[in-house]
Amino acid sequence: MGSATSRHGHGHGRWRHAATPHSHDARDAVDRALAASRKGMRALWISFAALLVTALGQAVLVAFTGSVALLSDTLHNFADALTAVPLAVAFLLARRAATRRFTYGLGRAEDLAGLAVLAVIAASAAAAGWEAVRRLVESHPVAHSGWLAVAGLLGFVGNELVARYRIRVGREIGSAALVADGRHARTDGFTSLGVLGSAAGTALGWWWVDPVVGVLITAAIAVVLWGSAKDVLARMLDAVDPELVLRAERVLAATPGVRAVGGLRMRWVGHALRAEAELDVDPDLSLAAAHHIAHTAEHNLCQALPRLGGAVLHAHPSGAHDVPSHHGDRPRPRPAG
Repeated sequence: MGSATSRHGHGHGRWRHAATPHSHDARDAVDRALAASRKGMRALWISFAALLVTALGQAVLVAFTGSVALLSDTLHNFADALTAVPLAVAFLLARRAATRRFTYGLGRAEDLAGLAVLAVIAASAAAAGWEAVRRLVESHPVAHSGWLAVAGLLGFVGNELVARYRIRVGREIGSAALVADGRHARTDGFTSLGVLGSAAGTALGWWWVDPVVGVLITAAIAVVLWGSAKDVLARMLDAVDPELVLRAERVLAATPGVRAVGGLRMRWVGHALRAEAELDVDPDLSLAAAHHIAHTAEHNLCQALPRLGGAVLHAHPSGAHDVPSHHGDRPRPRPAG
């Protein structure tokens, strides 16, 4: 067959071969994506129902007590339930197959859904904060401190159950938006406990405790908003856990026949990771041998990273990076072993 360099030499002296997933690998990736989407949808609707019941129960108690702290918590629980809508739309879009226009599919719709979640949280925080400040300026009596305490406990239990479920499923399917929403629900649960402080103040006849608690709840929501925004925006900018990158480098470098790994890039597309890398191999290898090494490296990478949806691995002769090319400089390879 001849050497790979003689059969695939270019003017710039670099030989490159891209090993893409075979048909059965593609089907497996699609199946994993559909399974992840179904799990995500189930988590969304179950948590939506739980939060809606929690918020409706609190809304009834708001009418009895007139508590602005409880009103703030109720508004936020309603908003948190509504965040299921943009996430559900994103999960449905992610099921669509790739097209010639959207060659990676529509998995990134989840990042846009994350922005919608942030907008809903911000709007609820603004509304709750405004009402709390208004009540602080204009005193308003609060009644039925016992029911107020019950409402706070209801909010805590409902949010904590939803938080645990969303975070667990979000981590299973690799959904940053779902994990962020779960963390948000967890903080909501602890802010609901703040309503107990309002109930205590009401029992003592201190009217100002209720609006103060409302302001504190709004501040807690703002802190959660900031943390969630960092996670969502980082994903939009293709942030990846450095530990995943290090693991991928080690797996590729440990593949027999790979002398060095360079140009490794990874990004999330919805629930799946996409990766590409350059593998230095023996320049005297045939095309078939180089293909086998690249395919083996891809298989090892899929085993090490269960959420990997696809990888493009370029195999080229060791030392080719020292030859000037029209593609510019590439990152220095990481030696194997």
